[in-house]
Amino acid sequence: MSRPDLLPVGELPPVGVVPRRMHATTIRRERFGEPPGSFVDEVVDVPALAPDEVLVAVMAAGLNFNAVWAGRGYPVDVIGLRQRLGEPEPFHVAGSDCAGIVWAVGAEVPRHRIGDEVVVWPGWYDSADPHVRTGGDPMRSRTLRAWGYETSWGSFAQFAKVKWTQLAPRPRGRSWAEAAVTTLCGVTAMRMLHHWHPHVVRPGDPVLIWGGAGGLGVYGIQLTRLAGGIPVAVVSDPERAKVCMALGAAGTIDRTAFDHWGPLDPAINDGAAMARWVSRARAFGQAIWDITGKGNSPAIVYEHPGEDTLPSSIYVCRPGGMVVTCAGTTGYMASLDLRFHWMMEKRFQGSHGGDLDEWARFNSLVEQGLVDPALGHVGDYDDIGALHAAMADGSAAPGKTAVLVGARGHEPLGPREITGPDLGAR
Repeated sequence: MSRPDLLPVGELPPVGVVPRRMHATTIRRERFGEPPGSFVDEVVDVPALAPDEVLVAVMAAGLNFNAVWAGRGYPVDVIGLRQRLGEPEPFHVAGSDCAGIVWAVGAEVPRHRIGDEVVVWPGWYDSADPHVRTGGDPMRSRTLRAWGYETSWGSFAQFAKVKWTQLAPRPRGRSWAEAAVTTLCGVTAMRMLHHWHPHVVRPGDPVLIWGGAGGLGVYGIQLTRLAGGIPVAVVSDPERAKVCMALGAAGTIDRTAFDHWGPLDPAINDGAAMARWVSRARAFGQAIWDITGKGNSPAIVYEHPGEDTLPSSIYVCRPGGMVVTCAGTTGYMASLDLRFHWMMEKRFQGSHGGDLDEWARFNSLVEQGLVDPALGHVGDYDDIGALHAAMADGSAAPGKTAVLVGARGHEPLGPREITGPDLGAR
């Protein structure tokens, strides 16, 4: 069969027939800045495969904040980074969540076959790395990169290039859009709440979850509830509060009712200034106790906003508890009052992604119906830039957002009602 040159988005050739070119939403250095302008559809060559790589026909892709960072060129110039690591392309294809079909395989791929329906784990590493081959955590590999961020050929294209180690079967019973949104935030949430022993969520533990209706928060709530913990979600409006309650939150706190957000400044060293800040932070802590009970402070604070929220996170965390963070969506210059940190022996833990076992455990929960993908909106491929703009300015729909690529025209577009997991199935 002859090899086609290019097909419209939403159309695919016969399984295993690879076109020469494809549509891809690209980022280029000259467009670094805010979305939607940083994202432009282009026609590019379909990438060639190394022996341990797989070409996936992207049926649907999920949105994450790392693509906003990629488009800004800050905090990392992702194109310059990739070129230093040996990828020559002058553009970047973002997208770290993907559901699709195996379309071609390299000569050394051991277990995936053309036609397999898969989801993509965003942990890219050299499969020959001795650390991993001898049982080491891939998240500690010196070759680890975040696929679709620190590597190109991510999911915002008709075809994506991945390592064979990144693939797992598509969860049964889930649409392409549902399957596409769970991986990056799901495995990140699993690691944040279950990896950092002894600070793992246990029955009865309050867990404060920032951005409860966002991509990370929706999974943090559900995993906390499944472990028997008490998820307390921070939100910005009643619509988001409703979503969090449907997912199993014990209660919600409207952050707009408080005004002490932001990094600390040197004035905190002054006793009067400290007293003023503490009185406002204490009111936030009281709002948590109104849900969990007096004195029952968070055993874990599930952080990702960073600059605006870390001082309060450290303050409200219980003595001996943990603040665990995986991002800095409000900024990276984190600050804290060390008096509340060292004197109460609190842990401040960084967490990044999750390993293959954590991913398998989360994927199983999604397939069993114990975790709702929390799909709040399905957009079209042409909406990628606009949807990232909404994510950047905080106006995105609650829950996770997917865009249809190969599944364009086969699944409905628009908002989705998030009803929560089938807890009775447990």
